[in-house]
Amino acid sequence: MSKPLFSLDLTHALEAVDTKRYDHWLDTIVKALPRIQAQPQREAKPVLELPAKNDDLKDIEAIARAISDHFGTLLVVGMGGSSLSAETLAYIHKPSRVKLEFLDNIDPKTMETLTNALDWKNTAVLVISKSGNTIETLAQMSVLLSKAKKVLGTNISKHFFVITITNDNPLHAVAKAHQMKVLAHDPDLGGRFSILSSVGLIPAAAIGMDIRALREGARKVLAVNFDATTTGCAARSAALHRSLIEKNIRLNVMMHYCDRLAGLANWYRQCWGESLGKCVEASTPIRSRGTTDQHSQLQLYLDGPKDKLFTLMLLDCAGQGEPIAFEGADDKRLEFMKGRTLGDLMVAEQKGTLATMVKRGCPLRSFTMNELNEEVLGGLLMHFTLETMFTAELLGVNAFDQPAVEESKVLALQYLAELKSNAA
Repeated sequence: MSKPLFSLDLTHALEAVDTKRYDHWLDTIVKALPRIQAQPQREAKPVLELPAKNDDLKDIEAIARAISDHFGTLLVVGMGGSSLSAETLAYIHKPSRVKLEFLDNIDPKTMETLTNALDWKNTAVLVISKSGNTIETLAQMSVLLSKAKKVLGTNISKHFFVITITNDNPLHAVAKAHQMKVLAHDPDLGGRFSILSSVGLIPAAAIGMDIRALREGARKVLAVNFDATTTGCAARSAALHRSLIEKNIRLNVMMHYCDRLAGLANWYRQCWGESLGKCVEASTPIRSRGTTDQHSQLQLYLDGPKDKLFTLMLLDCAGQGEPIAFEGADDKRLEFMKGRTLGDLMVAEQKGTLATMVKRGCPLRSFTMNELNEEVLGGLLMHFTLETMFTAELLGVNAFDQPAVEESKVLALQYLAELKSNAA
């Protein structure tokens, strides 16, 4: 058996729940697993199939190579998962020849600053919208086209790539009119679950990431969690979440002690919030950063209300990083740090925070990794995807829609029409 990509300790979280209720919810989700795997929801099917899929990787790698061979900057344009996917993956990669930029908002000043700074002749643009109707992305596309044409003239087709459903949607129509390369987005694959598709993998491959290892890590974790001979981490985590909700512990704090996991924390926040936020029982995802938030939030976490589950993301980095030397300093108060590295200090901080939280009775689980690479990240992504799907199952909600968000989009269009009418 291959070595696990990470370890999960639920010991101190389970102390906060009713054991019988946890066992009930765990038994419920375990019994549901054969159905979830054999007869998945239409939107769940591509999520569960992506890890083992490889017939699309040659095309993804070819497009990524075309970008990296001809451009020094790749601008990824999209909202929500369309942008977060690439951002999440890019965080763990070392600097590459291709620089990634992200445009995930419509703040006019941000747009102006970014587009004025771009070297358009050396820039590729990847525009992503599953529906092709996302109004923010369409507005971004319009501005980018205008800016690009001023520098490149009408010869912009080789600079723009589009991922969308290939029907008669506005984004697809604009792309075809400008003879841009269009990649088909699976109509059943939700944006927040598209990270292991071309949405996340093209930018990742363009900066030199091993996208096959990403999928392999996801495949390994998927297999373990649907193995009938064992109880996987995702099922145990879902039962934990459901049990904690019954105890009114409804704040879900992910505290990562590795800056390269910042993207994962942001992605998880969206995945959890949009997938489960359809009932009053849903817990609220919160991102926290160690060691930074030890100096801003930890006091609240330790002595404030015990209404939070803490997920500590821990990386063994002992011996790594620059040494702490204080050369030429004779201050005895600094002796305890001399000969240590920044990695040693980070490990000590992780252990100290964990021990203090346990002592104060904070519901706490911890993920520990010996290293962080593409395979490990792929495994983490699949774990949290399954954890979200399984918790939705226990809450009785559809993990794949976002009805309240759709209503806000409709109202935004109405207000925009009113502005145009008033201006006339």
